[in-house]
Amino acid sequence: MIRTAATKKRSATSLSRKKLNEGSPVLRLFKRMVADVPAYKKFLESNSVAAETIEKISDIERIPVMSKNSYLREYPYKDLFWGGTLAVPHIMTSTSGSTGKPFYFARSFSVDEQSAFIHERFFMQSSLSKTKSTLVIVCFGMGVWIGGLITYQAFQTLGKKGYPISVITPGINKNEILKALQQLAPHYDQIILAGYPPFIKDVLDDTEAAGISFAQHRIAIVFAAEAFIEQFRDYVASKTGIQNVLTDTMNIYGSADLGTMAAETPLSILIRRLAAKKPEIFKEIFGNISKTPTLAQYIPEYTNFEAVDGQLLVTGDSAMPLCRYAIGDHGAVLSFSQIKDIFSQHGIDLQKEIREHTIDPQLLKLPFVYVYERSDLSTTLYGLQIYPETIREVLLEDAFNPFVTGRFALAQKYDENHDQYLEINIELKRAQEATEALSSSLCTEIIRNLKLKNGEFKELYSALGDRTVPRLVFWPHEDPIYFRRDIKQRWVIKTE
Repeated sequence: MIRTAATKKRSATSLSRKKLNEGSPVLRLFKRMVADVPAYKKFLESNSVAAETIEKISDIERIPVMSKNSYLREYPYKDLFWGGTLAVPHIMTSTSGSTGKPFYFARSFSVDEQSAFIHERFFMQSSLSKTKSTLVIVCFGMGVWIGGLITYQAFQTLGKKGYPISVITPGINKNEILKALQQLAPHYDQIILAGYPPFIKDVLDDTEAAGISFAQHRIAIVFAAEAFIEQFRDYVASKTGIQNVLTDTMNIYGSADLGTMAAETPLSILIRRLAAKKPEIFKEIFGNISKTPTLAQYIPEYTNFEAVDGQLLVTGDSAMPLCRYAIGDHGAVLSFSQIKDIFSQHGIDLQKEIREHTIDPQLLKLPFVYVYERSDLSTTLYGLQIYPETIREVLLEDAFNPFVTGRFALAQKYDENHDQYLEINIELKRAQEATEALSSSLCTEIIRNLKLKNGEFKELYSALGDRTVPRLVFWPHEDPIYFRRDIKQRWVIKTE
């Protein structure tokens, strides 16, 4: 056979695809699960999918999507594990149960190792010294939930590798955190705070009254469990003296299902901050949404993402492996080249920005995933969506921050005339009281921001006027009805 140039080109393409197929983490895990996870074999059978027909990248779309209800709750618990047995070591955590009955997830040690690698990358890319004493204060809950334990294990692993890291785990006990900052932290050169964003803000807001100063320390912060706006990042940076928010803050996209799935990097934070200043770029990257998503990067060999009709599907190996699992979040997957092209179309050289901020070029190779709040994390007013983010922005403003914590709960309610209205329950800072002046100015600013950020609300306000004005209800600091500290903040209260 005579090999022409065209033949050579086709052969090269075929070889490239073959290598890609062999290297697909989704296909590799799929084949292993078919061979060794009893529940998955039954799941495929029930969906009339012959495993042997799934051979190449294009076949992945035919792998049935699994969910908690269609897969995890459908089959015997032990059949969800490798080999169909519980007689293997693993670590258990529970979902919060916020959307129903709690589910107990088992994770393998490899998931903890992957989490440790992501935390190590954060530490190495940060402006923290790699040789000075560093105290990590874990402010996530330390119960059956994943955040506290996996963070503790990640930093403990770094300590075992020789990094000068010590860990203390007060969890969500604010008094213990403040005591650690007062009495223990002064012995260390550097501090890493790790916790749920609103709770970290609570802690920082209380440090001044407790006589705690960060002036003698370098600080870094690890967040997880919730998206936040860039004004929030700037706020915590100003409170702690963080100079470089790109390297010294990180928000993790994790879950009880698969651990640390993706994380912010200096590159993803830079892109997000640049996009936040250019609405047209923001819209092209994130679509027509009124909230700011978390933009993170992920390692496909650890956890892989797909997006189907705006729904994120995740694939990852653990004690209970998951393939094309609908985790319940919304978002999309992007490559660096896609993002770079969007910036280029708007006259911004992203490569130049990266060089100016001395960002590691290796990060350009990692794919991006953005995730935003589930559709049930909003409320409605006359049919239009009201998202918490618009309210958060106002409560962070300098005029209101001295009086309110930034925590609130939205609720759709009806008055005695059966007219619908928006109630905003707002937490006051300790020893603060609500005044008519505070309520009036805060309500005015909330309306202004809603009209600015929500076109539907602007039209509604023009049509209905005062009937769209939210009713503000102020609550004492840490009131247990809406502002307990032992659970995640409920930003939206669903009423029947």
